[in-house]
Amino acid sequence: MEIPQEIERKFLVRPDSWPVSAVPTHILQGYIASSGGPSVRVRLIGEKARLTIKQSCRDPGQGRAEFEYDIPTDHARYMLEEICSRPPVEKLRHSVSFAGQCWVIDEFLGANAGLVLAEIELKRQTTPVAVPIWAAQDVTRDPRFRNSFLYHHPWPEWQADDRRLYQAMMTAAPAGRR
Repeated sequence: MEIPQEIERKFLVRPDSWPVSAVPTHILQGYIASSGGPSVRVRLIGEKARLTIKQSCRDPGQGRAEFEYDIPTDHARYMLEEICSRPPVEKLRHSVSFAGQCWVIDEFLGANAGLVLAEIELKRQTTPVAVPIWAAQDVTRDPRFRNSFLYHHPWPEWQADDRRLYQAMMTAAPAGRR
């Protein structure tokens, strides 16, 4: 039996520098469980719905088991409204191709409005990644940029020092790229 793995890299995205897809996908996601162990997420993706269980991990760059299942849309809406403890994370997802690889850019709305993150999912940890100029800072190993953390701690609520760090990362030149 092969266990499905999520291996991803995540980057902050420079404002107004990334390619906007013609038709983004609207996503609402909430968490049934997400602290101290595996996370259980319910997600509405346009008119489709999924339930996802992710293994907890100390290092997301190393990968973790991820199980996803289609569920009825009305079940997902009920879970988001009645079971999840907070309003859902809301975002527009843009699919972008760069250097032959598929990236997604999440433009956060609602409580996390203004935050833009890019992700690339990899088949193996050793897969080489061409990082686009609009990817400002690799935050793969920073737990604050996980969706489950943003669900409980929207980024505008972060302490002033964290916000200054974010602003500095966004204005700094990308490492090794021009």
